[in-house]
Amino acid sequence: MSHTAHIRSHRKPRRSASTIAMRAGVAGGVLSTLAVAGASGSANAAEPVTQTLELPTLTADLAAQVAQSADVTQQAAASYELQAERDAAAAKAAKEAKADLAEAKKKAAEEKKKAEEAARKAAAERASRSAERATLSASADTGSSDSSGSSAGSSTSTSTSTATGSAAAVVAFVQSQVGDAYVSGGTGPNSWDCSGLVQAAFKSVGVDLPRVSQSQSTAGTQVGLDNLQPGDILYWGGAGSAYHVGVYVGDGMFVGAQNSSTGVVKAPLSYDPPSGAVRVL
Repeated sequence: MSHTAHIRSHRKPRRSASTIAMRAGVAGGVLSTLAVAGASGSANAAEPVTQTLELPTLTADLAAQVAQSADVTQQAAASYELQAERDAAAAKAAKEAKADLAEAKKKAAEEKKKAEEAARKAAAERASRSAERATLSASADTGSSDSSGSSAGSSTSTSTSTATGSAAAVVAFVQSQVGDAYVSGGTGPNSWDCSGLVQAAFKSVGVDLPRVSQSQSTAGTQVGLDNLQPGDILYWGGAGSAYHVGVYVGDGMFVGAQNSSTGVVKAPLSYDPPSGAVRVL
């Protein structure tokens, strides 16, 4: 036996390589597990911070974008609505303008037709009056010629033969105006005042009379109302201050442009008894 056999060796007993390797593997696995768990824990611990910091920011931005988009949409809708109202108003105005134009054309055509009809009637009336005057004038001239060789019993007609011819034309003229309108200052051809009618009647036979009734009442020889002859001028009021005139047409009748209500009338002397008369022819 060795002298050192009883002394405990200070060396640790050797461990086999397999034991060491196994322990190292276990330790590595534990460390890996801890590392993974730590990483996972770190990730889980950091995630709430990210959500807490970024989520409110994203939500506010999104809300602002949504609000802005809503404003833009509302403005666009209002713009479209305004444009639609304008288009509708323009269409309505165009339609009304077209209708007004059609109505104006229709009225213009009607007025033109009425004017043409009135012109035709006026032309026909003038032609009728001219024919009537010519007939009456021819009759008066024939009567005057026939009476020139009559006996003494016809001398009265002979003495007034010249006046009768011109007077007949004056009478024919005023009678052809019966029914025309009375217009203050009117001198024809379809509207008259009293002195305008008398002046025109005598002008038709070549006699120029003053324009107003005051002067016409002194234009000829004064005659009594009981000695009137066709063609005499009747006046109302004083000689030189007469306010109305007319023409005696025979058979106790006269023609005058009385007033705006009656126009030119043929009436008996009793209708409106005159103040006096003058004889121009």
